[in-house]
Amino acid sequence: QVQVVESGGGLVQAGGSLRLSCTVSGVDFGDSGLGWFRQAPGKEREEIACVTWTGVPEYPSTSVKPRFTISKDNDKKTLYLQLNDLKPEDTAVYYCAVSKFPIPILRVRDFHYWGQGTQVTVSS
Repeated sequence: QVQVVESGGGLVQAGGSLRLSCTVSGVDFGDSGLGWFRQAPGKEREEIACVTWTGVPEYPSTSVKPRFTISKDNDKKTLYLQLNDLKPEDTAVYYCAVSKFPIPILRVRDFHYWGQGTQVTVSS
């Protein structure tokens, strides 16, 4: 059974930083594509970043690059998302996801296993 568990969210002032973590079990972590997404109230789920099985990152959204950095630790089977210079518009539930494809395209439909999300709230 695949388990995806996010942590590290919270309330932070504008300009602050957070590091989100995502632990994954039940799949070959080192061979999987991994990604971060977010969803604000009333909005569609938005892609933030993904990383291939070799660790190559992709950031399609110019609104978060280079404030956000994705990374992974294969030994700890953990995916990270470093959030810097946070803005109130970054407030959302942040989701970690695992793809069955080692080199996924950063889009929701390419990811197959999802965590429950962690709330990030940025106050102005």
